[in-house]
Amino acid sequence: IQQVFKQLFYMINAITLNNLLLRKDVCSWSTGMQLRFNISQLEEWLHGKNLQQSGAAQSLEPLIQAAQLLQLKKKTPEDAEAICSLCTSLTTQQIVKILNLYTPVNEFEERVTVAFIRNIQKNLEERNDPPQLLLDFKHIFPVLFPFNPSSITMDSIHIPASLNLDFLNKV
Repeated sequence: IQQVFKQLFYMINAITLNNLLLRKDVCSWSTGMQLRFNISQLEEWLHGKNLQQSGAAQSLEPLIQAAQLLQLKKKTPEDAEAICSLCTSLTTQQIVKILNLYTPVNEFEERVTVAFIRNIQKNLEERNDPPQLLLDFKHIFPVLFPFNPSSITMDSIHIPASLNLDFLNKV
């Protein structure tokens, strides 16, 4: 069950983050607030179902950071440093794309300046990020089956003659 929910939450993360990276109309402060609220509801549900050890919540980390990126101030060099230290699960390309797509929804917000985005790129240039912008939502985690040893010993097994397994020898 834990593996199923880890996979499911990864798919939620990948599809939502990909939509965020492709749609300018959803890159705003209010979307960041809504995303963070919805993610906290999912985390609370996991906790209520005792699934916090499944890794499902950790698979939402890029989406959590993207929501926080939408909510942070984006003006000063200190803001740029805060963004760089916070967004460790997002690639440089993803951070820059979200900042480029950021769209103010009211008169109190401003667009992100080109100088600020260049500052972010300069701060993150030492990262060795993969060149991939979008997440692979078809990625499937390997299924792990726990090993439960049998209490029956091999020397106590009786093999019926009707199986025609005479070539097997007890050692």
